[in-house]
Amino acid sequence: MDQAQYNKSLFSFLTSSPTPYHATAGMEDFLRSHGFVQLQENNKWNLQQGHSYYVTRENSATIAFTLGSNEEVVHGFRMLAAHTDSPCLQIKPRPDVKTGTYHQLGVEVYGGPLLGSWFDRDLCLAGRVVCTTDDQKLAVLLVNFNRALLTIPSIAIHFNREANSGTSIDKQKHLPPIIAQALDQQLPELHALLRGQLQLQHPRVKFGKLLAFDLFCYDFQGPGYLGIDNEFISSARLDNLLSCHVGIMALGHADRTKNTLLFCANHEENGSTSATGAHGSFIDSVLDRLADDAESRRRALSNSFLVSMDNAHAAHPNFMDKMDPHHDIHLNKGPVIKINANQRYATSSLSAAIYKDICGEIDITPQEFVMRSDLPCGSTIGPITAARLGIKTIDIGAPTLAMHSIRELTGSGDPFLLYRTISQFLHADTHHKLLHI
Repeated sequence: MDQAQYNKSLFSFLTSSPTPYHATAGMEDFLRSHGFVQLQENNKWNLQQGHSYYVTRENSATIAFTLGSNEEVVHGFRMLAAHTDSPCLQIKPRPDVKTGTYHQLGVEVYGGPLLGSWFDRDLCLAGRVVCTTDDQKLAVLLVNFNRALLTIPSIAIHFNREANSGTSIDKQKHLPPIIAQALDQQLPELHALLRGQLQLQHPRVKFGKLLAFDLFCYDFQGPGYLGIDNEFISSARLDNLLSCHVGIMALGHADRTKNTLLFCANHEENGSTSATGAHGSFIDSVLDRLADDAESRRRALSNSFLVSMDNAHAAHPNFMDKMDPHHDIHLNKGPVIKINANQRYATSSLSAAIYKDICGEIDITPQEFVMRSDLPCGSTIGPITAARLGIKTIDIGAPTLAMHSIRELTGSGDPFLLYRTISQFLHADTHHKLLHI
């Protein structure tokens, strides 16, 4: 696989994954096509060495793993972690707002998006819907309107002369997007629109009452190349679907002789405290079933190594003073090791050395990021998972500009560079010579 082929696969994944539910469904399809067997948490598991499995929770988090034919569980796992969610606008349960002749939808802010970037964009709706069926069961259905459907118009500068000097955004008043207009005031409600879309996308399901939904606005513009030589990739949800794609591709193409595991969690952008988040029980519940007893589990975790993947900040050419002057990060210059003295990232000197050693085997030199000492630092699921499992961990990611914007930017070579290092990690024996230092 070359870079162009890899990016084509990434673009397809980004386009088909407007929500964590769609990303999880896409990963399920990929895993099944690569020989992974689905497991259910409420069933008994009969696992065999040399085989690969996956399990999902709440349609939005996935754990996939291979029990290597040449390794026992106590030998440990080469583990990967990423998250399926991105900052966005989530539709409220009773969303319909009628203002004059306009039909708008009430929204909540999910995570920490750059809200200004959501104005004047072609937006769409997608998510999951729970409804009854004609046999009185519950059906969980994915829905995607898959067309430009909504917009949040900016107020004209004539009404806000200070717009270019900095304008505060009222999350309650300024964010409801427009979805329709009717001069006769007969505006369709969202439930009616959803029913019509569900009938189109799930014609075989005879559903009755629509009970609840998790719906999100998303940028309808697809991913694409920018720059004279197509040296950049612009897309929504690079944070963190880029890492999910790296993980699933590397795991799917890894050989089955070694123990490997991928954890794609939900709700990282709002704190990870949920049944599907890194603070939840999902990863523990799976690991408990892979080891026969507590001692075997502790031995396995002690022999394991976790690469937590989440996008890293690149140096912005218009704001170079925001970067530590000795740790500026550039696009297309290699994956980024993220370091923080206060453990906002889980990287240690040992875990950094292990990853650098792996990168060196394929002639890739990683970059190293630290935040300016006078600015607060973000975090990800690396420290959470490391603390929960007691496992050696490194936080890395592809360099990114405009993180948390509705459109983010990375280098066209960065996803493939990250993939190559992760693929090498899953194949290499490098980390074993360092694990017991």
